[in-house]
Amino acid sequence: QVQLVESGGGLVQAGGSLRLSCAASGSIFSINVMGWYRQAPGKQRELVAHITEYGGTNYADSVKGRFTISRDNAKNTVYLQMNSLKPEDTAVYYCRFVTTGYDYWGQGTQVTVSS
Repeated sequence: QVQLVESGGGLVQAGGSLRLSCAASGSIFSINVMGWYRQAPGKQRELVAHITEYGGTNYADSVKGRFTISRDNAKNTVYLQMNSLKPEDTAVYYCRFVTTGYDYWGQGTQVTVSS
């Protein structure tokens, strides 16, 4: 059974940085898209960034120029480098792996940015 395990969340001051990681355990093949989503209290879950198997990336307008997504296919791991963090980035961050026929989500990691 495949599980996604996230790490790297925490509390940081505005302007600081965090790096999130998400690794898949179990047998997983041909991950087409790896992505990060976030959900703030009282708001819908939204896409933060995703990266395709070919390295193509897409970012939410609110994080462009501050966040960078990357992946290590050999390790079945996706990263999210978050710089210049703002209080409005506070949310639970979830990773997502999409393969042919399957859609996996992590359990979420809390990111809190204090002003």
